[in-house]
Amino acid sequence: MPTVTMTVNGKKVSGEVEPRTLLVQFLRENLRLTGTHVGCDTSQCGACVVHVNGDSAKSCTMLAVQAEGADVVTIEGLAKGDELHPMQAAFKEHHGLQCGFCTPGMVMSAVDLVKKNPKATEHEIREWLEGNICRCTGYHNIVKAIQHAQQSA
Repeated sequence: MPTVTMTVNGKKVSGEVEPRTLLVQFLRENLRLTGTHVGCDTSQCGACVVHVNGDSAKSCTMLAVQAEGADVVTIEGLAKGDELHPMQAAFKEHHGLQCGFCTPGMVMSAVDLVKKNPKATEHEIREWLEGNICRCTGYHNIVKAIQHAQQSA
């Protein structure tokens, strides 16, 4: 079995994986970082979004071996100790979550959006989130949270 080595949330990690192991499986099962969720197994829902080398990526469509040498950040890596990342704080403050299942992927996608387009319009935010499904909120408060976080950035 191949061994993969990458940096996850600032720490160098490695582990043996079958060649077909998905990055989301490696994160959840090998590293016990269960904040990254598996929702649909088809790349439709976005619950599995992480950052790979600074860009958002659906970890259910990426093999762990493809992340060899990469810098990976999961939802667990955003906060600084007890201090929430501004996007996490905005989701909390603006009720951008209900059941919470989609929240890690939404937050990770939103952080990438604000990094790439700090003045995104409401339309651009909604377009960016097209690959993230929430079955509870109707997206209104998610968009409000992202707009608030944009102003804080």
